[in-house]
Formats: sequence, C-alpha cells, structure tokens
Amino acid sequence: MPNWLTAILVILGIVLVFVIYVSGLYNRLVTLANRYKNAFAQIDVQLKRRYDLIPNLVEMVKGYMKHEQDTLTQVIEARNRAFSADQAAAANPGDPQAMKNLGAAETQLNGALGRLLMIAESYPDLKANQNMMSLQEELTSTENKVSFARQGYNDAVTEYNTAREVFPTVLFSGMLGFKEAQLLEIDNPKEREAPRVQF
Repeated sequence: MPNWLTAILVILGIVLVFVIYVSGLYNRLVTLANRYKNAFAQIDVQLKRRYDLIPNLVEMVKGYMKHEQDTLTQVIEARNRAFSADQAAAANPGDPQAMKNLGAAETQLNGALGRLLMIAESYPDLKANQNMMSLQEELTSTENKVSFARQGYNDAVTEYNTAREVFPTVLFSGMLGFKEAQLLEIDNPKEREAPRVQF
C-alpha cells in the first residue's frame, strides 16, 4: 500500500473518531437539555395549579375582608404577573431573563399571599370555615410540590451547565448552540419558604 494512501486512511480514521466523539458530546447535551426542560414542565404544572387556587382563596376571603380590598387586589395582580412570567419561562426554560422574571414575580406573589394570610388569621369565622381549611391544605400541598419541582429543575440545570462547561465539551458546546441555562431562584431568601397558611 502506498504511503499517501496510508496517510489518507489515518487522516480519515482521525476525522471519523473526532466526528463520533463530537456526536457523543452533542447527544449528551441534548439529553441534559431535555431533562431540565422536562423538569421545568413539572414546575409549570404545579405553578398553574397554584395560580388556579389563588382566585378561589381570594373569593373565599372576600366576603369576610371587605375593608381589605387593597390586599385582595395586590394578590390578584401578583398572581397575574406570576402567571405571565411562568408562561414566558415555559416557552423557553432556562432562558436567563425569563427565569429571573419568574423568580421576581414568584417573590412578589409569595409576599402578597403572606400578607393576605396574615390578615385572614384575624377573622375567627374565616379560620373555622371548612372550605377555607380545605383550600389552605391544598395550597400548602401545592407549595411543597412547587418547592420539590424547583429543586429538581435546579438540579437538572446544574447538571446540564456542568456538562457543557467541562473540558473538552466547553470547546464545542457554544459552537453546537448550547447556551447556559438559568437556575430558578427566589430573590429574597426570606421568601424561599412557602407562605404560612395555618388557621
């Protein structure tokens, strides 16, 4: 076999190994990106459930808290902002701006809900209402599910970001179109806890 043919075969072999290696990196990043997108879908399901419960909560307390209309309005407005931010984030999970907007909107919603629930505690008839107690239980359960889903999403994003930033993947991830994904964080550490809905 002539030397030039051997050289061509060696070069083709190296190119083939390189293509297989880059394909493996690409497939791993696609898998991890799909995993964090699915994890966000789990957050989305729980947030939508929560957003559906909030108008019921407001309706329940509205009759008891006629002079607290400002607080009720703040809760509904915060819920609507959070819902819009969630829809934007669901359209592009991991997008840094969408995740920051969602985190900020959730912080505002948690604050408004917390104020509403603190005020509601001062109404004994409301605290004893069976529907209110059932609603509080559902809201608490949903808050816990949101928290677990957020943790799963952040774990998946961390795994994806780590995989795309390690050497030698970092050399190819940008060229292959894999951008850094953003964690879903709540801005105020005090607001990381679910609002208390104990009656």
